Amino acid sequence: MISDNHSYYGDEVTDHLLDVDEIWHAGDIGDLSSIEKYRQTALLRGVYGNIDEQSVRDIFPLNEIFICEGIKVFMTHIGGYPGRYASRVYQIIKQEKPNLYICGHSHICKVVPDKSNNLLHMNPGAYGHHGFHKVRTILKFEADNGKIQNLRVVELGLRGIV
Repeated sequence: MISDNHSYYGDEVTDHLLDVDEIWHAGDIGDLSSIEKYRQTALLRGVYGNIDEQSVRDIFPLNEIFICEGIKVFMTHIGGYPGRYASRVYQIIKQEKPNLYICGHSHICKVVPDKSNNLLHMNPGAYGHHGFHKVRTILKFEADNGKIQNLRVVELGLRGIV
């Protein structure tokens, strides 16, 4: 799972995605050419973010709701986190009842269980160089038979150092 590349492409990111079946992008893609190689590597699901222009919005929706290996996933770019959801996101969570809620935007890698809504919230942080984050991150995990397993944070180095 990746997010907030802000038009950045780097082989160090691709190297970590070569063994995945699906890549999920939680928005702020920027230039579409920055993710073209990922589209050739695996199934790419994504949402547009607040910096994304019409060309990205023509391909990716605001919200993506899908089922993967028995896990109902709700992904959007801006949405908050447990206890502090945006009202739009909270309404979708209540209606759709996802098992996994994914967002980006904050550039902060975070995984938090939401016991009141019976879901897991994930934000992969940012793997691009634009922003205020210190370390560039992505999340990797395995989805199998309704369970998320082997969740790990992949650190890609410091922001601003290529």
